[in-house]
Amino acid sequence: PVPSISWKRSDGNSLAKKIQNNRTRGVLEIPNVEQEDEGSYECIAGNTRGINIARGQLFVYAPPEWDKKIQNAFLSLYDSLFWECKARGKPSPSYSWLKNGQPLISEERIRIENGTLLIPMLNLSDSGLYQCVAENKYDTIYANAELRVIAAAPDFSRNPVKKLSVVQVGGEVTIACKPSASPRAVVSWRKGSEVLHQNKR
Repeated sequence: PVPSISWKRSDGNSLAKKIQNNRTRGVLEIPNVEQEDEGSYECIAGNTRGINIARGQLFVYAPPEWDKKIQNAFLSLYDSLFWECKARGKPSPSYSWLKNGQPLISEERIRIENGTLLIPMLNLSDSGLYQCVAENKYDTIYANAELRVIAAAPDFSRNPVKKLSVVQVGGEVTIACKPSASPRAVVSWRKGSEVLHQNKR
């Protein structure tokens, strides 16, 4: 006689509620496949003469998707750069880096490890457009960011030093010296021609 057909998961888990089961045609349909749907499935066919089972394995793959992208960075000369990008996918994505469209590899100054890029001491030639690339056999995705290395001589126009400070004898005075500079300026003080050094006062 025509067999009756049923389906189950070989691992003992119950079939997801979204799964549609057409018993008469022997068709199992899984809409909107997700990672949890991966596994072994059994089709059980039985009639008065006996039972037979067919098993099939479902593998679920996913193209890469970004969890963490790199962002534009505007840093001073001699600063350090650390960029990290992360992507999920199945199989797990592999990473590579590009600078201005050309492959970037680890060298004495540049350290690359999977989704991380470290340049401990920036120079002006490091400026450019960088890309972190994540890929598996299903897709390749790119995250773009600009690195701008800035070098500028000390400039007091934004934070000028006070021309005059009035304070009573025995009081305390603060004179701020905060020039904008890249890299950070080395500051020293003079009173007239005398170089000032830190002491108790």
